Amino acid sequence: MSIDDDVALLECVPTLRLLGDASLRMLAIGSEQRDFVRGDILFNLGDDADAGFVVQRGAFRVDDGAGAEMIAGPGTLIGELALVVPMKRPSGAVALEHSSVIRVARSLFQRVLESDPAAAVRLRDEFAIRSSQIASDILMAGSKLST
Repeated sequence: MSIDDDVALLECVPTLRLLGDASLRMLAIGSEQRDFVRGDILFNLGDDADAGFVVQRGAFRVDDGAGAEMIAGPGTLIGELALVVPMKRPSGAVALEHSSVIRVARSLFQRVLESDPAAAVRLRDEFAIRSSQIASDILMAGSKLST
């Protein structure tokens, strides 16, 4: 895939779309592509998380080890929080078929945000909105459980 193809794919990811074209181009240029065959492990539960992965093609099963799982297909960002904070992987991910990802290192992502303060503000605002929504959802669920 070309840099332009990678930029177009990154633009499909809601979180990354907030960054804007120049920042997406920097991410596409600085990121690396990785290929997987069926059964290859993208990462394991508990691994140090230093990057996010955007699925280019194929699919990955993302499993938290406690029964919750999802299938991540093209255009899905796996490991979003790893782009902004050091953490352990809360799940594992395995390729379900021949697949490829764009690996976005946290260090690259942070350099992009430092070079584009307006993009960093847009991203911060999005995370604040999501956090508020999650808190509201938890309160709603709690009130339904206590009745």
